[in-house]
Parts: sequence; structure tokens; C-alpha cells
Amino acid sequence: MPEAHRAQRQVQSRISPIWIVPLVAVLIGLWLVYDNVSRRGPQITLEMPNAEGIEAGKTLIKTRNVEVGRVESVRLSDDLSHTVVTARMSEDAERMLNAGTRFWVVKPRIGREGISGLNTVLSGAYIQLQPGQDDERKYHFKVLDQPPVAPPGAEGVRINLVSKLGSSLRVGDPVTYQGFTVGRVEDATFDPDDREMHHRLFIESPYDTLITEATRFWSASGIKVDLDSEGVSVQMESLEALVGGGVTFGIPEDIPPGPKAEPDSTYTLYADEESALQGTYNSNLEYVLLVDDTVRGLSKGSPVEYRGVRVGTVVSVPWHFTAPQPDSRQRFAIPVLIRIEPQRLTLDNQPIDLDEWRQRFTRMFGYGLRASLKNGNLLTGALFVDLNFDKDQRGQYQPETFEGKTVFPTTAGGFAQIEQKVSNLLDKLNELQVEPILDKLDKTMATSQATLEEVRQSAETLRQMLDDPATREIPGNLNATLENLQRALDGLSPDSKAYRKLDDTLESIERLVRDLQPLAETLSEQPNALIFDRSAGQDPIPRAPKP
Repeated sequence: MPEAHRAQRQVQSRISPIWIVPLVAVLIGLWLVYDNVSRRGPQITLEMPNAEGIEAGKTLIKTRNVEVGRVESVRLSDDLSHTVVTARMSEDAERMLNAGTRFWVVKPRIGREGISGLNTVLSGAYIQLQPGQDDERKYHFKVLDQPPVAPPGAEGVRINLVSKLGSSLRVGDPVTYQGFTVGRVEDATFDPDDREMHHRLFIESPYDTLITEATRFWSASGIKVDLDSEGVSVQMESLEALVGGGVTFGIPEDIPPGPKAEPDSTYTLYADEESALQGTYNSNLEYVLLVDDTVRGLSKGSPVEYRGVRVGTVVSVPWHFTAPQPDSRQRFAIPVLIRIEPQRLTLDNQPIDLDEWRQRFTRMFGYGLRASLKNGNLLTGALFVDLNFDKDQRGQYQPETFEGKTVFPTTAGGFAQIEQKVSNLLDKLNELQVEPILDKLDKTMATSQATLEEVRQSAETLRQMLDDPATREIPGNLNATLENLQRALDGLSPDSKAYRKLDDTLESIERLVRDLQPLAETLSEQPNALIFDRSAGQDPIPRAPKP
């Protein structure tokens, strides 16, 4: 009995009510812990270059100015290259965390678009969350240096630009079309392997319809002044581009726009509009000019013209300067690489047969087609390549090559031709025999001097004659003679006696002439009528003398 009683007491002691209270407290604590853990949102990790303005337990995470999380800890990364921020999100923020979600720090900023984040001067910086629209869950993010240009769901198109210009484009720079902002630069990275700049652009709707397969992009540097062989040109973009630069685009003239660009299409970023225009002529013929004249003033991009019509572009000046030259060259020439662009002369979308164009130029070389350097701008001294036919070179083309490229035959330019003509003239002058010419010139001058002396003497004699008193009396005597003649003529009037006598004398002479007219006729017919008789008879017949 005592042993049974002892066992009963032990069982009663194990289920004592005193232990119910601690058990209930433990259960309540476990439930509270579970409830707290179940209500906590997900934990995320943010990577930042530095933790400026971020404080553990104080810095908030907001979206649309609503708190959705709080920073729990801030530490350095294992390699000490950046900071790692751990934040606890609210329960309802779970659906916002995906591959398209973006974070950035909101703090006071001064940029091209003005001043932003002034409300954080007193409240402190906070982390802004922009929800994404991706199905893939994500809990590790990189904090952006700048606010995103557009939300992920914004209507528009995103395209990529590739450039080797070393452009200073940065995130947020404007994308303009004819001076109007239509988008922004979202991202800018540099590829050290390819040595290229990669930019990502966002073009807002409805301006995304302007982006087609034929669109060309180039840098907008605000104000650009060009002094070349074609004159002076000034280009100016928007005021924002004037301050910080940007990108602009367009479609070259006489080129069809083509279909609308697909998202994530890749384009080339050119230095300027002229370079972008040149980029459309992708079918070309390359020739080398071996120039004997100076190339000062000729630069890359200078036009190649045929009688004022542009047909190509200068590619390099000089080109492979130290390469060996053809044996036919008597002196060292400067090689210049040019590009003939047949697309400038063809209709839209017309296919280009480069072999046919190459054969055509070869035939024209035989007809005398030559290239020369001419001055296109007297102000800047810029040169351009002029193509024209030289009749003196017809049929004198000899094919040549330089570094594997066909040599385009050349001729001296305008100033070189003038210099050559002046040189030839000087050579002819040097060949002239000046001494005989000078001797003849001296004799001519002596003869001229003697002639002038005779003229002077004659003038002196004439002056003496005019000064003679008898010469001075000649006009008076001449007037008296004229007066006597006038009186004599007045005496021969029809009513005067002298006139009647003269008339009678003329009538007598007229009768005498009529009387003498038969005699004159007889003498005309028979000159010997005054000696012999006019009776006709037979001529006597001569007879021989009688014996």
C-alpha cells in the first residue's frame, strides 16, 4: 500500500495546475512570434556605390510617397567596392518585387531639368521604389544613380545606339527631333573590348512613330559652326541641348522612311548630321589620288564633285603616306583616299551594280576624266576634289594601283596651272636674246630722236614764216582779190553788155563747129584727103621695066 500511494502522489505532482500558466504563456508567445513573423514582409538586399544619406532603422522606402519598407542595416561588401543595404519590406509590397522593379535615392539634386528633392533637406533622404511589371520574383537589386527616365509600362519604344565617338552623353540627356524633346537617354555604358559607347534611348509615344529603319542619329552639341569648302553653316538645337548636349535624329532627304523600327533596334550614333547623311551611302567605289600639289586645306569629309554635282567624299588625307609608290611616278606624290558614291546619282531603291560603275569610270579615264584640287572657300582656304574631262589627256590613261586600290588619274589644279604657265613664260623670257633687241631699240630711239629734231626745226621754220610781215598781209590781199572777183562776176549778169558779147561769141563758135564737122568726118574716113583727091579709082598695077 505504501508503494501504491507513493506512485499516485508522483502522478498528481506531474499534472499540477501550477504548470498550466507557463504553458499558456509559452503558447501565447509562440503565437505572437508566429503572427509577427507571418505579418513581416520580405527582406531585400540593395547594392549602392555609397551609403550617403542612408541610416539603418531610419531611412524609409517609399512608392508614390507611401512607406513600403525600412532600412535595417548598412554594411560594406566583402570586396569593399560598394555598400550593401538590407531592408525589410511591408507585407503588401511582395507583389512589387520583380525583375522590373527599380530603386534610387531621393535627395536634393541640381540638374539640367531644374532642382528636385528639396523636401528631403529636413526629412532626410529616402529610397524610391518604382514597381515593375515582370513575372519573375527578385529580392536583390542595384540602386540607380539617377531616377529612371520613364516607367517600365510607359508607351513608347526603347532603342540602342552604338558609337565610337567618345560621346559625353549621360543618363537623362534629351533626345530631340527638329529642336523638340521627344525622349531621354536611359543608360550609357562603355565596352572596353570593342571600344564602343552603348546608349539606351526611350522615345515617348506618339513620337515613337518617327523612328524607322532609315532613321539616322547624331550628337546635338548645342551650337555647331562649320567652315568648309561649301561655306559657313551654323546649327543650333534646343536650349537644353545647348547647355548639356543630347541626341537628335532625322531621315535624309530623297530616302524612303521605311517601316517602323522594332523595339531594341540598334543604330549608329554619328558625330554630326553630315556624317549621318554620309552613312546612308553604303555602296561605294574607293580610289586613290596621287596628288603632286599641296593638300593643305583638303580634309576628311571634303566633297568630291563633278562640275558642281557632289558624287563622293574624301575619306583620308593622307592615306598610307609611307607606302611605296608606282614606278611610273617621277616624284613623290601624296596619296588621298576618296570614295565615289553612286547612290547620290541614282533613283530611290534602285539597285547599285558596283562592277558596272567601275567599268564606266575606267572608260571615262580613257576619255580624259581627271581629278584636281580646287579652292572651294577663299575665306577658309578649304579645298575639294573636282572631276572633269581634259581633252589634252584623252587616250593617255595608263592603269595604276596603290596599296591594292585603283589610282584615279589626276591633273594639276587651277593655281598649279597658273604657276606652270608663269614658269613657262619665264623660261621663254630667259631664252630670249636681249642684247640684239636692246641694240635695235637704241637705233630706233636714235632715229626717233633725229625725226623729232627735224619736226622741231620744221615747226620753228613755220613759226618764222607766220611771224613774217608779208605772210600777215596775205589775208588782206586775198580779201581784196576776192572782192575784185566778186565785182567781175557781177559784170557777167544776163543783162550786161559783156554777157551779150560772150553769148554772140559762143554762137559763132557753135556755127564754126557745125561747118567743120563734115571736114572732121572726111579726115576721119580718109586722113590723106587734104593731099589726094577723094575720087575713087583702081590702084595702079606695077609693071616691069621694058627692055
